[in-house]
Amino acid sequence: MALVLDTGPLYASLDRSDQDHRACRALIEEADEPRVIPAPVLVEVDYWIHRRLHPGVLLGLLDDIVAGAYRVEDLQPDDYRRVRELTDRYADQDLGFVDAAVLAVVERLGETRLATLDHRHFAVLRPRHVDALLLLPSAEVDQ
Repeated sequence: MALVLDTGPLYASLDRSDQDHRACRALIEEADEPRVIPAPVLVEVDYWIHRRLHPGVLLGLLDDIVAGAYRVEDLQPDDYRRVRELTDRYADQDLGFVDAAVLAVVERLGETRLATLDHRHFAVLRPRHVDALLLLPSAEVDQ
């Protein structure tokens, strides 16, 4: 079992001024299982860090990856096929590449939970392996 991280919680855990910082940081720090970052998520996190924070935050994240705090999961050839299927199927939802890639990784790893703040997309998506994903942190978390 692993905790797969979408862009929102990973970024929020790094930005102390983000309204979801405490909940996301706690979720990540308290995870007993490996923390998995789908590789495309890093590109989005890098974008937001450079827009809103400072380069030292990215360096700290990279240090954590090198130290083994996170496992970066590269996309496999079958994942790209699934990304294409998902973006076609959910075209009316404006599903982007990164969200589709996150779901493809979740499916491949057989995970039933996803750390995301993007409930708009992920509450609608139907994974192949379960009826629905448990989206964390839950809406009931005191932020």
